[in-house]
Amino acid sequence: MSASPASVIPVPSAPASPAVQTTPAALTTWTPGSWRGAPIRQAPSYPDAASLEAVEARLRRYPPLVFAGEARRLKQQLALASEGRAFVLQGGACAESFGEFTADIIRDTFRVLLQMAVVLTFGAKVPVVKLGRMAGQFAKPRSSDHETVEGVSLPSYRGDIINGPDFTAEARVPDPARMETGYFQSAGTLNLLRAFASGGYANLHQVHRWNLGFVERSPLAARYQDLAERIDETLGFMGACGLATAPQINETEFYTSHEALLLPYEQALTRVDSTTGDWYGCSAHFLWIGDRTRQVDGAHVEFLRGVRNPIGIKVGPSSNADDLLRLLDILNPWDEPGRITLISRMGAEGVRRHLPPLLRAVTRAGRRVTWLSDPMHGNTISTSSKVKTRSFDAILSEVRGFFDVFAAEGVVPGGVHVEMTGQDVTECVGGAFQLTEADLSNRYETFCDPRLNAEQSLELAFLIANELTSRRRAGASTGETGT
Repeated sequence: MSASPASVIPVPSAPASPAVQTTPAALTTWTPGSWRGAPIRQAPSYPDAASLEAVEARLRRYPPLVFAGEARRLKQQLALASEGRAFVLQGGACAESFGEFTADIIRDTFRVLLQMAVVLTFGAKVPVVKLGRMAGQFAKPRSSDHETVEGVSLPSYRGDIINGPDFTAEARVPDPARMETGYFQSAGTLNLLRAFASGGYANLHQVHRWNLGFVERSPLAARYQDLAERIDETLGFMGACGLATAPQINETEFYTSHEALLLPYEQALTRVDSTTGDWYGCSAHFLWIGDRTRQVDGAHVEFLRGVRNPIGIKVGPSSNADDLLRLLDILNPWDEPGRITLISRMGAEGVRRHLPPLLRAVTRAGRRVTWLSDPMHGNTISTSSKVKTRSFDAILSEVRGFFDVFAAEGVVPGGVHVEMTGQDVTECVGGAFQLTEADLSNRYETFCDPRLNAEQSLELAFLIANELTSRRRAGASTGETGT
């Protein structure tokens, strides 16, 4: 979904389409439905097969949500990030909720992502690729098939596109009609995002004014003031040069992503691109495989190996180098730049231990990938009252550890992946406003994992920008280059 016809990020010549290259034998047997013959995990059991087939048939007739050309452009931008010529910001809800489908919630999350991107652009000194966990992030993997409360066991809640969060037998039955609701809500969200991205809401001067307001009300205002003032001076200089009305100032590019977990839905929205003859998953620009579904012989890998979107792979402490390299061979046999993004989720305590051997293996194999830090999933804890939360300090610590590992290995980090919202929720502890366990009950609204609120998200962006700036200066003083 490239919102603007203007080129915000310089894009190199696109690689030759795989359609005109020698096709690996493994891909010749792929079809959008070939995943159905592979072992599958995290799949709901629908009680009414006929209803499921009817919904899938209707979805196959509906228009695509995104277009192949947009996915190709995102792939090119992700390739730039792997070279240190762009920085990726991926953010949004742990799981979108049908009940939160409102213009205000969509706008506020989009707005905070824009604010974060402006700050990160200044810190990284390269364009920021904005990738939202929006318009389709409705399904969630679960650690158990069942949930037990006070002796009552019911199927686990797997996201609004599958079943309901209420702890009742009726709500927890997988309902295929929810896929249609998910489709139409995704279409509505995309429509609004496109309007915001190209209709003036993304104007850099306006976004920076929002950031100045954040700085003024932050308890750590002095810490951010210098960076905010330097951004202000840069925008003033650009205005003096007559660039105030340039499309790059008034518009932006924004892409959507989600975990490709519910394969009947993903297959139904898979289309052939008329210009290349390649298959694309048209439910989002970027699809990823989760830590629980990355088995090399599994259904999720089988499905994603055949679509030409840029795709992500979550890489956790249980990952091993041999399996990771096999996944790269299966999912990107041509080693196409921008095709694969590896999303590291190791935890603050484990990132320096678990990440280096994987990074070395991929680098030594010469594989061209983009690496992101997901500092959220490895840092989930339970409070004394059994409420899930995350510590802001642990999140920042993992990001710093991620950068340290990449600096030690001489590899360029590609960006960050965060679970956040534009709302004033109280789900993660810490940050400048020092939220504590006692504050969590004030506005704890997630049905899945805890998210950074708007203030915490912006604080993290400022701190990462400062980190990138200091590392760049340190590299310049020693003659090194890169982000």
